[in-house]
Amino acid sequence: MTHYQMLIGGEAVSTTKTMDVFNPATGKPFAQAPVSTAADLDRAVAAAKTAFPQWRDTPYAERKKCVQRAAEVIGANADDLAKIFTEENGRPTEFGKQEILGAAYWMGELCKFEMPVDITEDSPTRRIEVHREPMGVVCALVPWNFPILLASWKIAHATLTGNTIVLKPSPFTPLSTLKLGELLRDVFPHGVLNIITGGDELGPMMTAHPGFAKITFTGSSATGKRIMESASHDLKRISLELGGNDAGIVMPDVDIDAIAQDLFFGCFINTGQVCVATKRLYVHDKIYDQVRDKLHGIAQAMKVGVGTDADTIFGPIQNLPQFKRVTNLLDDAKATGLKLLYGGPVPEGDGYFIPLTIVDNPPENSRVVVEEAFGPILPMMRFTDVDDVIARANNTDYGLASSVWSKDLDVAKSIASRLDAGTVFINSNSSVSTPGTPQSGHKKSGYGIENGLAGLLEFTQMKAIYIPKPVPAA
Repeated sequence: MTHYQMLIGGEAVSTTKTMDVFNPATGKPFAQAPVSTAADLDRAVAAAKTAFPQWRDTPYAERKKCVQRAAEVIGANADDLAKIFTEENGRPTEFGKQEILGAAYWMGELCKFEMPVDITEDSPTRRIEVHREPMGVVCALVPWNFPILLASWKIAHATLTGNTIVLKPSPFTPLSTLKLGELLRDVFPHGVLNIITGGDELGPMMTAHPGFAKITFTGSSATGKRIMESASHDLKRISLELGGNDAGIVMPDVDIDAIAQDLFFGCFINTGQVCVATKRLYVHDKIYDQVRDKLHGIAQAMKVGVGTDADTIFGPIQNLPQFKRVTNLLDDAKATGLKLLYGGPVPEGDGYFIPLTIVDNPPENSRVVVEEAFGPILPMMRFTDVDDVIARANNTDYGLASSVWSKDLDVAKSIASRLDAGTVFINSNSSVSTPGTPQSGHKKSGYGIENGLAGLLEFTQMKAIYIPKPVPAA
């Protein structure tokens, strides 16, 4: 069995206590990961603090070279990382590799930005410059659904801007991130990047630790609230990318055959375990039956299975607690008499498999509509009036992303402008997201920004410098 170690101050660190890591396709443990103690956390923060002054003073161009090198290393090791990824995450290996290559691409693209210096005044008597400086040590908490991609975002944002970082992956998917730490051990100066692992108790220990200047977290809104509360005690800066119950609106003028595949994968990609996947689909009554039947047909043709099988498109739910939540939502839909349309069969056994499921026109107040499933369940609802469907789409505590599907781009843009979401895709889905575009959530979907220049600036603090000019001699 492979021995996984944490990365602290450039050293590979083992622990006396370990935790099981489960393969979601079998429901069985297959490896162990280190469990960090409070002393390990202190050591990681101390290493990051020690490395910070020199890294802060390292020219931006040199920091950029390190991040670019990290991207190259990740890309070069995509095949090996993908094997570990599939065992712990469950996603088909080829799609796992796509995430890893996407992480390498994302880091490289973020390196194309330069840190701006804003000139607010340049008069005969003075010049005022506004600079962006790093904050210090960043606490990064990464979820289980995109463990490598989202780790790469946080590493790139923090280190490019001159911060050092202590990163914790989800206890459900620690191994590929620990392997990432092994690969990047000598890419950054020791102490700039630290990776520690542990159970549910480690996250709160980190967010309460006084050594962090900033917290960046991707995960549930409930956890985001607790992080915000914890950070308030010493006014840590925070970036929170949280849940979403994202709505899609399909207008009656669409070419159903032309959009069906993109529409389907925008809903079910990664077995529905995507923050910006479509979680509620509103389809105009004129074409509702045709769209429903088309999507159901696609679902029936898709193979749900073990990620190492070459023809598998959709893997299991990633972990047992999430499997139980999604199963509970399905059981409630059955108990309340909702009509469920299932995709193809799923493997038998102890794996966390759930069939791709369309819920046919459930009531707006049903649990399957109100709650974010974060699994392969798609409620489809009819609409006839645009104003009504926009109100229904916005009737949620969340506002992460939405989509609009129409041949008439003016109509689509008009609807998009009225949707209360941080991102709106027109005739597309989250697969078209770019590193250069800021991503943020409205309402309970988040706080702060990731990606683009605005996302990088979230990891900096401003300093205004007033510079007097010599007074001309009389």
